[in-house]
Amino acid sequence: MSLLDDPNKTESLEGLAITASGLDRNGPTLVPVDRYISPEWAAIEAEKVWPHVWQVACSVDHVTEPGDFYEYRCGWISILIVRGDDGELRAFQNACRHRGNAICEGTGSGLEELRCPYHRWAWTTEGKLWQVPNRKGFGHLDNDDYALIPAQVDTFGRIVFVNLDMDAMPLGEWLEGIPDDLSWCPLDDYRCSAQVITPMPSNWKVVAEGFSETYHIQGIHREMLGHIDDVDAPQKLWHRHGMSYQNYGVPSPRLGKNGTPEVVWTTWLNNMGERLGIPKDTPAPDVPEGLTMQDVIAQGIIDHCASQGVDISMHDNVRICAISQYNLFPNASMLFMPDMFSVLSSRPGPTPDESQFVMMSFRRVAPGAPRSTPLTAEVPAGTDFGFVMNQDVGIMKTAQRGLHQPGLTHLALSAEECRVINLHRNLDEWCGAGDSAR
Repeated sequence: MSLLDDPNKTESLEGLAITASGLDRNGPTLVPVDRYISPEWAAIEAEKVWPHVWQVACSVDHVTEPGDFYEYRCGWISILIVRGDDGELRAFQNACRHRGNAICEGTGSGLEELRCPYHRWAWTTEGKLWQVPNRKGFGHLDNDDYALIPAQVDTFGRIVFVNLDMDAMPLGEWLEGIPDDLSWCPLDDYRCSAQVITPMPSNWKVVAEGFSETYHIQGIHREMLGHIDDVDAPQKLWHRHGMSYQNYGVPSPRLGKNGTPEVVWTTWLNNMGERLGIPKDTPAPDVPEGLTMQDVIAQGIIDHCASQGVDISMHDNVRICAISQYNLFPNASMLFMPDMFSVLSSRPGPTPDESQFVMMSFRRVAPGAPRSTPLTAEVPAGTDFGFVMNQDVGIMKTAQRGLHQPGLTHLALSAEECRVINLHRNLDEWCGAGDSAR
């Protein structure tokens, strides 16, 4: 029996395109609360999921030049990503082959070798052992036997992925239909501007699920209803991953006659004004006859990009305003727009009640632009992430507290939350639950 109380309900959703308003169903899908608070369940994930899945680690801009490095952490997992002297991108388990100490921390550049700070064993940037102090004390020690332990590393556009499992499927296969679905987007024409990591007092799934449905917009993000259609947003599921296409620059049907062009303009500036590059108090412009406020906003985005040497005029106005959001199993959400995109991910912490929330921001640049140097920082809880993101982060804190209440045994999910359901269906498979055990 699967840990989802009725797995057949989720199986029927795979491969279907549905809207955010959901499907007719006989009842909700129930998910056990233990998945969010149980140390035993977290231990299963630590064994069966995290060492074997492809995970977003950093951007290509972190590791562009020979000697650049980045340390990716996920729970106790630490993976060292290095651009070798030969220009190849490699990844290694971040452990000295002598006593296991971490070799590098954080991110940086200019490495000519990988040297453990504890006893100063050293490897080349290709992972080959080349120096052992006082070698004769070890007797016979073959350098080839003590190379760094490799991990898989690959890129999708400007995003670097890692996987500890050397036998795992290639990244291109792992991503399923996402590359084809994103064929409109010139992924190499973006550069990473920032990566921010902050601790969260919640399970990693609480964070990931917060960016896996639009149902909550009418709850905590009512200020966004003026410029997003949260009701008719199409969703699609592959096997591991899902997507949502969200039309921005139009009012939510929930507003009815109150969704005026002025409301669209005002709420857009309050929440997404940086895409136009104008002050938030800029009065609403007149809408020319035959056009919509979405058309006016789209032209503003085109003009703002053009002022920075970026041409996005080849996209239609709906595409320019909209967001294509992809939820990657297990823990990442990628939100693409013609002028920018973001990657939001969560990483498990030392207990089921702790995690890290990671945000990477990318801006479109002129073709052939040089690498950027991303601002990379770990910031404390309570950092101001902006109005809408502060709402998301705040609700994640209160969600974990509620999950510990003894009378709450299951969560009840609707078809509108099909991407959340799909996450748990895959957890069933990877964690060996029921007939769908991996």
